Amino acid sequence: MLIAIVKTLFSVYTLMLLIKVLSSWFPQYRSHPFLHFVSQFTDPYLNFFRKFIPPLGGTIDLSPLVAFIALQIVETFLLRIL
Repeated sequence: MLIAIVKTLFSVYTLMLLIKVLSSWFPQYRSHPFLHFVSQFTDPYLNFFRKFIPPLGGTIDLSPLVAFIALQIVETFLLRIL
């Protein structure tokens, strides 16, 4: 049961990160309440990685890629413990 909860939480957060990344391609929707909600949960996590990973060429942000990988590593580690 606990494993299923952990998997679900990580899946939901991964989906939220994906929505955040994809929404950056559509700046006209940034003010949408749902995207504001998603940003409240994902921006602190992404900002942690942005401190260490500068944009490539000044425009391409690779921090979400590293954030996805880190999230997968943490999920795998937690599931092995459980």
